[in-house]
Amino acid sequence: MTDEAATAPDLAGPRLTARGRRRPAVLDLVHLVNWTTASVLGLLALTAVLYLWDLGASGWANSFYSAAVLAGAKSWKAFLFGSFDASNFITVDKPPASLWVMDIAARLFGVNAWSILVPQALEGVAAVGILYATVRRRFGHAAGLIAGAVLALTPAAVLMFRYNNPDSLLVLLLVGSAYALTRALEGGRTRWLVLAGVLVGFGFLTKMLGAFLVLPGFAAVYLVAAPVGVRRRIVQLLAAGLSVLVSAGWWVALVTLWPAADRPYIGGSTGNSELNLIFGYNGFGRLTGNETGSVGGGGGWGPTGLLRMFNDTFGGQASWLIPAALILGASLIWLRGRAPRTDGKRAAALLWGTWLVITALVFSLAQGIIHPYYTVALAPAIGALVGIGGVELWRQRRRLAARAVLAVALAGTVLWAHALLGRSPDWLPWLGSAILVTGVATAIALLAPPMRWRWVTVALAGCALVSALAGPTTYAVDTAVTPHSGAIPSAGPAVADASGGPGGGAGLPGGAGGTTGGSGGTTGGSTGTIPAGGPGGAFPEGGAPSGIGGGLPQGGAGGNGATPPQGTLPTGTGGTLPGGGLPSGTGGSAGQAGIPSGVGAGGGGLLNSSTPSRALTALLEKDASDYRWVAATVGANDAAGYQLATGDPVMAIGGFNGTDPWPTLAVFEKLVSEHRIHYFIAAGSGGGAGVGGSAESAAITSWVESHFSTSTVGGTTLYDLTRPAASSPS
Repeated sequence: MTDEAATAPDLAGPRLTARGRRRPAVLDLVHLVNWTTASVLGLLALTAVLYLWDLGASGWANSFYSAAVLAGAKSWKAFLFGSFDASNFITVDKPPASLWVMDIAARLFGVNAWSILVPQALEGVAAVGILYATVRRRFGHAAGLIAGAVLALTPAAVLMFRYNNPDSLLVLLLVGSAYALTRALEGGRTRWLVLAGVLVGFGFLTKMLGAFLVLPGFAAVYLVAAPVGVRRRIVQLLAAGLSVLVSAGWWVALVTLWPAADRPYIGGSTGNSELNLIFGYNGFGRLTGNETGSVGGGGGWGPTGLLRMFNDTFGGQASWLIPAALILGASLIWLRGRAPRTDGKRAAALLWGTWLVITALVFSLAQGIIHPYYTVALAPAIGALVGIGGVELWRQRRRLAARAVLAVALAGTVLWAHALLGRSPDWLPWLGSAILVTGVATAIALLAPPMRWRWVTVALAGCALVSALAGPTTYAVDTAVTPHSGAIPSAGPAVADASGGPGGGAGLPGGAGGTTGGSGGTTGGSTGTIPAGGPGGAFPEGGAPSGIGGGLPQGGAGGNGATPPQGTLPTGTGGTLPGGGLPSGTGGSAGQAGIPSGVGAGGGGLLNSSTPSRALTALLEKDASDYRWVAATVGANDAAGYQLATGDPVMAIGGFNGTDPWPTLAVFEKLVSEHRIHYFIAAGSGGGAGVGGSAESAAITSWVESHFSTSTVGGTTLYDLTRPAASSPS
């Protein structure tokens, strides 16, 4: 045996403690594990479980976007423009970036609930991971973990990352942009700043001007804190601005320059113009309430004001830790007040602080369309500020001022959690008191000077985190185990007094067409019911808007009824469109895919899709290949249910709200005369009743009723457009 072998340690031998005793094998394993890596992977794994668990229970979720995914999976033109139907009649009222992700998944795995919803869940996991990486660069592992956990557990984030609205991709892109900006601030490198601009630009292609709310803060932080000269900073910001313009503008330019006669109508616009959509319905109209075609502008979406994010409608979605985020973020800026201009920690606090404050102010003061789930855009900034501020003050807890700020932030958080939980008094009634007692006791303990026993420090930190996160965590779990559907979902349990716009117990602005029941009652129009205050929302006092006669089917969350059984997507082909300014394109074909075939009966209305009976579905599928559209109906949500049930294009007259001025009566008459449309289905939502909206849909409905024979199939009234009524006018 060599000397080296004789003196080499016995790696397989027993480990001994300081007293010469054999150490338990489990402790050997503990020392071998890289706990930093393990904790990050654990955070991402638990986030994935939360976002993916029983995901298919929500079925088509937002059927409006699911129908557009079906179209994009069948037609590349529909993919490019974000068309609602494969025959390219009209687009959805948003840019198509979020649809592109789902379209690709649907082409790879078929059109079904999982292929549509899983991309958003994975976007959520990625957003949590990138936020962790961003915060960790300046503040360390613990701060990154806290930031990621807060984002993952924000109820609105759980809702959106389990849903097919555009907000999930928007959050991912903006968090990625914040990471790129953080890298740019470290070394003053132009390429990172340009990347930040590109990601914001693609955020614009996801949800238009909503992506630009972070730009003022991002630009100001770089101008103040970048480690390069002022002239170079200005040039770099101009380059970043150009990258935003190019990445956001290429698709807008393509749509604008494409001949209008050979593309779909731009849904949500009043003149078939993407620029009109950008600056009107999806732009400044959201701030002023002057949104032509909307059903609730001009103050109809609830009271505005600085405390809007804390009211009954919005509070439970994302506001749990806003007070703590503001306190901790401001304290960190104060602590770094004498640091050099380029101080990275102060720059980070300003980056996330401006994101939170500007976005929250816009949401709070906007008079146009706003929904509670929009607050998911606040979640990354809240998580980052809580993580960086909390950890920095914890490291300085030997100072009384730092301990006092931590105690105040925790006490404010648990008091606010108690208030939020009190808005749902029948849901876990013990939880609010438990959080309050534990949190206040921990806040008092935080005021004491640090002790030398490590276990006391760990226990104190653990109690603080549990107290702060218990409220949003229970809301998050409730959101994950509850199926959601419809156009305006809401996170968490029902809140008794929520009001101020549709969704989550909020409701549509007042008007004729229904009355509000009491607690646990129902809200009805001329047809159908919707649970008052349930997850899908209820109409506030005054009922549905004029022209919306109910038509909302009974059901669970979202009022969308039971999830239909799985069926088979039939194949179908499109024809060609006539000239005269009507869009053209081919429908393509679809293979076999499991999609709900629809059960029950009845039109969907403004907020929820229709649920056609099997008899009606079979009738629409018959001879479907002979027509460009198997049916036409007013409003995209009505059309979505029929389109998803049959797999064939259905014309959404008037777009999402039924208020877009397309098609005109003359164009519709021409299509009918050329046998492009088989049936007209009487809509549950009326039409032409929006704020300043077009009356074309009402004119079309009146013309059909007076010229064609009617029949009722599975409880739904429809007109065969190939069979004029015997007594119809010539």
